[in-house]
Amino acid sequence: MMATTWDRARLEGLIGAELSNRKFIAVSNREPYIHRFTEDGIACFRPASGMSTAIDPIMMASGGTWIAHGAGDADAEVVDQNDSLQVPPDSPRYRLRRVWLTKEEEEGYYYGLSNRALWPLCHVTFTRPHFDEADWQTYRRVNERFADAVIREADGEPAVVFIQDYHFCLLPRLLKERGGDLKILQFFHIPWPNHEMFRPFPWKEELLDGLLGNDLLGFHIRYHCQNFLTTVDRFLEARIDHEHSEITRQGQSTMVRPFPISIDAEAHARMADSDDVTARMEKWRKRLRLGNRLLGLGIERLDYTKGIPERLRGYEKFLTEHPEWHGKTVFLQIAVPSRSHLTEYQRIEEEVDLAIERINWKFRQPHWQPVVLIKEHQSQPEMMALHRLAHYMTVSSLHDGMNLVAKEFVMSRSDNAGVLILSRFTGAYRELEQAVGINPFASHEVAQAIAFALTMSPEDQALRMSRMREHVLQNNVYRWGGKFLSTLLRISDRFEP
Repeated sequence: MMATTWDRARLEGLIGAELSNRKFIAVSNREPYIHRFTEDGIACFRPASGMSTAIDPIMMASGGTWIAHGAGDADAEVVDQNDSLQVPPDSPRYRLRRVWLTKEEEEGYYYGLSNRALWPLCHVTFTRPHFDEADWQTYRRVNERFADAVIREADGEPAVVFIQDYHFCLLPRLLKERGGDLKILQFFHIPWPNHEMFRPFPWKEELLDGLLGNDLLGFHIRYHCQNFLTTVDRFLEARIDHEHSEITRQGQSTMVRPFPISIDAEAHARMADSDDVTARMEKWRKRLRLGNRLLGLGIERLDYTKGIPERLRGYEKFLTEHPEWHGKTVFLQIAVPSRSHLTEYQRIEEEVDLAIERINWKFRQPHWQPVVLIKEHQSQPEMMALHRLAHYMTVSSLHDGMNLVAKEFVMSRSDNAGVLILSRFTGAYRELEQAVGINPFASHEVAQAIAFALTMSPEDQALRMSRMREHVLQNNVYRWGGKFLSTLLRISDRFEP
């Protein structure tokens, strides 16, 4: 039997019926809309962020307040006296409240503790984490700053606080300590490692206790939930109920549940089929000089967790073993620079550049370049155009909580054509079972998958793609948000006094 479809109307109905007496406050590091100075004045942009893509529809439905770091150089020019503004700019549905950080705070809290310590620690990619006491103190101080902002926003009224990701592991406990009628839930957008991987973290007891300030803590998949339960069991005094996935510490219970995140599938599909995207397809076809060549595609940030060098080694092996495809296919890699002043990210960018230079030198022909690299952020319509042009798309993450790029590619293909090559080390692989699975560390598997994708029959493509599209349509972002909030309502006894 088909499950009841979740959409914005149903989510709005849930929020209106069950949460109308509570404020709804979301908290994240990255803001959903950013303002920058341009030659034509101040412009508003949507940052490239899977988290923002997922949370924005929830905020549209709730009409609440989103608290985030104001990082744009023109952000302060457009807010009111409360550091707030209504968004989206073309059709306001909720309020964005910005928190200001100094350069030193951003360096220690975001680039330091969050992305040189927690990010590599949680992603098993063999990148050594860096622990610095000063970064930890700054991380703690910024979490306190956001706690103050939440308390001011709640203003003594009952509220639901929906915290996003690993930047705010201390925030739940800080909010509980400040009191008030707050129901706190948090979603971890990245994996949670096993307890042995987490052991080296110097401040693990305080960080774990911070997360246990949540009433409900969500991860993408059950495996990450189990890792978290085991980690708490090893390092804190707490009662662990593995059967019901519940942790009790100092009289407070935290439920830990899997909630696979998704996208606004129907809206994505409508935009992908628009005339605007169709026109952009033709521009890309000319820019890439495709002709009759089949396009392979990769789109992500330049991050060592995304497996771009591994993907390129696999493509190089494919070209070595299949000379019959020389001149008949081209691979486009969109690699958006990210955290570029960190050594680890500079190193991965250099590795990608050298790999592409080597492949193109080795296989280039007078009118054919095997790999095209573009290091620029692309708008959503541009990415959709590339999705529709691609014969196959490779998502080769070495470790990923979910990976929404895979779901976006699927929902761009209303023609039921195209092949998704997907790392088995992503949460998405557990849902998109019809994708061609790979171990990205094994270049021969990547090469074999490319050869398989290029020769897959249209009938096989259609069968696989239609099933993946059906799954994403049914398990959309509104279902994710609805299940999250419904679970919170159940464990909170529907907020009855």
